[in-house]
Amino acid sequence: MTSLRKLGSSDLEVFPLSLGGNVFGWTADEATSFAVLDAYAAAGGNFVDTADSYSAWVDGNVGGESETIIGKWVKARGNRDDVVIATKVSQHPDFPGLTAANIKAAADASLRRLDTDHIDLYYTHFDRPEVPVEEIIGALDELVSAGKVRYIAVSNISAERLAESLEFSDREGLAKYVAIQPHYNLVSRETYEGGRQDLAARYGLAAVPYFALASGFLTGKYRPGTTVEGARAQAGAGKHLETERGRKVLAALDEVAGSRAVPVATVALAWLAAQPTVAAPIASARTVEQLPALLGVGELTLTEAEVARLTAASA
Repeated sequence: MTSLRKLGSSDLEVFPLSLGGNVFGWTADEATSFAVLDAYAAAGGNFVDTADSYSAWVDGNVGGESETIIGKWVKARGNRDDVVIATKVSQHPDFPGLTAANIKAAADASLRRLDTDHIDLYYTHFDRPEVPVEEIIGALDELVSAGKVRYIAVSNISAERLAESLEFSDREGLAKYVAIQPHYNLVSRETYEGGRQDLAARYGLAAVPYFALASGFLTGKYRPGTTVEGARAQAGAGKHLETERGRKVLAALDEVAGSRAVPVATVALAWLAAQPTVAAPIASARTVEQLPALLGVGELTLTEAEVARLTAASA
């Protein structure tokens, strides 16, 4: 059984792969989502990531579809105490922003959709610099005090605002971020390394990176000389094929994956898992068949030389 990892300064212990819920109610219907969640849980997985806005971008959706599916699954399986549920606030069409009133209203809406009395990890999804950190932290602290949220976390935010938030929590003795969810992978290191990573290390925050597989590029599915179909794939994974960095990373991944006889995606996730502060990369699966390559991160520990090889290729 894959061992769990402690999430920052919290008492949450999580599987080393966080299952992304962005596809639930979008490219995975309810039945498929249940099958993916069942397979993830059967492998020992316990850390499910979603947001109140998933998947408002789909025609006919209003936002919250992913939370609703996760809530139905947890209720059907009777496993609420076994699952760490993380969701986010700021992007739902009906609850945009991070004012105190909106944070509290959005949390109540998420609790209803998830059909639970508490959220284990509640992220601010995208920072709103026009809202003082005092107001944001104050509202989140109220949710923790009320028992609606166990721990708070932060996703897209500048290093300056993150530092300000952490310092305010410390100064006032209020709830403090225990995790950060940055955009971070082998072809996007500057989106986390530096100021944000330094703060995470200093304050004991766990990193839970999103876009861990660079929209599918780091699965090895897309190769130089191949045609990338679809506007979304071209804008996401396809753009990395055009860069020297992308090609070098693919070559290094192929080398390590070949020597270890594991999928390319597993190696890409294992590199992330080996980085300072990282507790569990996030990756999503549209089908049960896509899960094994993701779950493999829990069993693969790269050597120092393999990490160095990948790091050099991604510089």
